[in-house]
Amino acid sequence: MLNELGSKAKAASRVMARLSQNDKNNALLAVADALVANAAPIIEANSIDMDNAKKNGMSEALLDRLLLTKPRLEDMAVGIRQVVSLDDPVGEVISMKQRPNGLMIGQKRVPMGVIGIIYESRPNVTVDAFALCFKTGNAVILRGGSDCIHSNIAMVKVIKDALEKAGVTPDAVSLIENTDREVAKQFMKLNQYIDLLIPRGGAGLIKTVVENATIPVIETGTGNCHIFVDKSADLDKALPIIKNAKLQRLGVCNACESLVIHKDIADKAIPVIAEMLSENDCEIRGDETAQAISGIIKAATEEDFGTEYLAKIISAKVVNSLDEAIEHINKYSTGHSEAIITEDYESSQRFLNEVDSACVYVNASTRFTDGFMFGFGAEIGISTQKLHARGPMGLLALTSTKYIVYGNGQIRK
Repeated sequence: MLNELGSKAKAASRVMARLSQNDKNNALLAVADALVANAAPIIEANSIDMDNAKKNGMSEALLDRLLLTKPRLEDMAVGIRQVVSLDDPVGEVISMKQRPNGLMIGQKRVPMGVIGIIYESRPNVTVDAFALCFKTGNAVILRGGSDCIHSNIAMVKVIKDALEKAGVTPDAVSLIENTDREVAKQFMKLNQYIDLLIPRGGAGLIKTVVENATIPVIETGTGNCHIFVDKSADLDKALPIIKNAKLQRLGVCNACESLVIHKDIADKAIPVIAEMLSENDCEIRGDETAQAISGIIKAATEEDFGTEYLAKIISAKVVNSLDEAIEHINKYSTGHSEAIITEDYESSQRFLNEVDSACVYVNASTRFTDGFMFGFGAEIGISTQKLHARGPMGLLALTSTKYIVYGNGQIRK
């Protein structure tokens, strides 16, 4: 079954590489319209997944990630249309230089080929991954989790039907419907068909893929994101930023999970921050200094400082200096997104330069780490590694390059 999917996807990728930008855009627009037009059967399938998830005790945050509604499907369609509006990077000649022997040597952007995506209970990834892979001329094989299998089957059927009606091979997108973990591990070893594997999910999934895959992997890591309240912070800015970063959506990797507060502002900042979070039923787990300032704060363990909660829980650490803040963040961060709230330019620049994460903010919420917010359209994931791609991955991250060489009869001596 996997070999057949892989073989069809590889054949489709060769067809995809020849499609013009207009062909790809027209097919994507057809898919966007089809998702909205077929909202009812997709939502019906999603309701089966939601019922099963509730029976299995899935958390509120994860249920929110799993839920599909008509407005969310319309948002997915908007994401596809935004991808259509973006420049197609495929075919771009990045450089062209003439060598002393007369050879013209350049680099050109090309599709990766076949991309595999492994993800959990996030059916929006199905549409996002398809759109970005398709725009860049790649075929994609999707392997979602059992929690969203009915939703994924329904959406992929709609996508395939729309592609076929648009005159494009439906094998440009495939779904592995068998959710057995052993099948997933076999998928991770299909080197002969798949050029790149991208996992999207929790720490357990990422670790499993990295340890088992023989295909090149881009890690889209978990998000233990920090906000550092510097001694010069404007609390009128800090409070809404912290509230947004922590509470707007709980089950996302760019939510703030850890607060770091400078000791010089702690007596003033911690009571108002703790009150705001407590009013929103958010539990704070802090060190001894934070607890001494506010009785609302519970004791934190060492593990708390490195935890991605995806729930109404946040850690808090009081530090003596900017140096200690940066050290603490670099120690416990997952390399995703960190922010500093400060009115001091030098502190902001040191934070930007010395914090080792994919996205680093000054006076803004970490929730902006997102392909849509960065103007990429739908994103394929947020890379927390440093090779090939880092941060929100849009179209460019799904291309490779090849050298193109023009000669005029040259031979090597």
